[in-house]
Amino acid sequence: MFDSGLGGLTVVRQILQRMPGEDIVYLGDSARVPYGTKSPQTIRQFALQDAAFLLRFDPKIIVAACNTASAVALEELR
Repeated sequence: MFDSGLGGLTVVRQILQRMPGEDIVYLGDSARVPYGTKSPQTIRQFALQDAAFLLRFDPKIIVAACNTASAVALEELR
């Protein structure tokens, strides 16, 4: 799971309540926060970089907990 900061940790908590046996890798990109002030091209680049990093962990799924990244880059992430 990734977010532009730490806000996505609330999503992690909800997932763990419903799926307590799952391991979660969380990337909070606090180095480049906030995403909302960046251009759509930059947001897409950040989202794809975040997803590429998470793919190293061979995840079952990648969750974009960042609303900005989801709104701008969801098609590219799929």
